[in-house]
Amino acid sequence: MMSASARLIVAGTDTGIGKTVVSAALTGALDGYYWKPVQSGLAGETDSDVVRRLSGLAPDRILPEVYRLNTPASPHLAAERDSIEIDVDSLVPPATPRPLVIEPAGGLLVPLTRRILQIEAIARWAAPVVLCAATRLGTINHTLLSIEALRARGIVLMGVAFVGDEVADTERTIAEMGGVRHLGRMPYVDPLNAESLRSVFHQSFTTADFLEAAAS
Repeated sequence: MMSASARLIVAGTDTGIGKTVVSAALTGALDGYYWKPVQSGLAGETDSDVVRRLSGLAPDRILPEVYRLNTPASPHLAAERDSIEIDVDSLVPPATPRPLVIEPAGGLLVPLTRRILQIEAIARWAAPVVLCAATRLGTINHTLLSIEALRARGIVLMGVAFVGDEVADTERTIAEMGGVRHLGRMPYVDPLNAESLRSVFHQSFTTADFLEAAAS
């Protein structure tokens, strides 16, 4: 059985780049558990709802958030509008009998409070990071900056998972100049459902790579 401490963090270079879809696919591929510590914005589907719908896993594999904040904004501001302050000490990854996929909110340097950035919580979790990056214009700058931020804090970076249409030179440039592993690229999936996402993920990535990283 996989160690209860086996976990991966699916982070992003920005918000809205597809890391929730990658998280859903990865959690399903690993037959694991999913945890979103802080959810900002509760109107419509939350990220946990999306993963529940797309992972193909039982509802109990989607663990409850520690903070559910009403406003779709940076966690520090959303918390303030709910008249609370996020206690970073409470964001402790739960032990699970299968690999745990953790999806932080937004990008690496979004504030959780007026004093603490999200990347500081990520460093505490001491788990490898899968960095999701879009292939759209501007991603070289965003991704290389994110790589530098992770390495400056001693956070293990498993590699970059690209999302979007193929842009070969951009992907190659990031991998070479960032000195990082190119894990694969998930194209846009249409129609997007659990079955189609599972198929595309297995065509685009090697699940064994993630299992090995989670257990390390």
